[in-house]
Amino acid sequence: MNYPKSFQSLIDSFKLLPGVGEKTAERYAFSILNLEEEKINKFSDSILNINKKITTCPNCGCLQETNNCLICNDSNRDANTICVVENTKNVFIFEKIGVFKTKYHVLGGLISPMDGINPEDLSIGKLIDRIKKENIKEIILALSPGIEGNTTSLYIRKLLENTDVKVTQIAQGVPIGADMEYLDVLTLKLAVENRNEIS
Repeated sequence: MNYPKSFQSLIDSFKLLPGVGEKTAERYAFSILNLEEEKINKFSDSILNINKKITTCPNCGCLQETNNCLICNDSNRDANTICVVENTKNVFIFEKIGVFKTKYHVLGGLISPMDGINPEDLSIGKLIDRIKKENIKEIILALSPGIEGNTTSLYIRKLLENTDVKVTQIAQGVPIGADMEYLDVLTLKLAVENRNEIS
């Protein structure tokens, strides 16, 4: 027996999320079915608001709501340091740990010619422009360890080798090939505190 069309549509929508298979999607759909109307409306509004209100900051690439970047507009941050990360999710990982009070720059990925991702496909050019424009003294490369992360780090270092900008990277206690999202807080905290200057 098939589910009613609207119910099946909800299941299919949940399956669009990463890691959500048929059974999990069904469980979510039945949970929604049992919610009060007020909570369903709030849930629905939250999804719609993400699409309408959340964008990326044209300067740093972090998430912002209604053209108000909480990172760029925070005057309590170290204005001379930029932490360079792969994606917006990584910004919030480091913010939760609380070890950085710097600006951020989201690259939008890592250099990976095998996957057709070249330097010009990332916001590396914008990073270099920011360094000059904002008089940045240090950039911290907080990229996932591995071939792509190392390639990207070396490429950025090469672009800055004839400048006075100090280039450091988080310590390599982070396992090779690890995804930042799945590392524990202590490992990341130690990696940041023991960052090394790239020579």
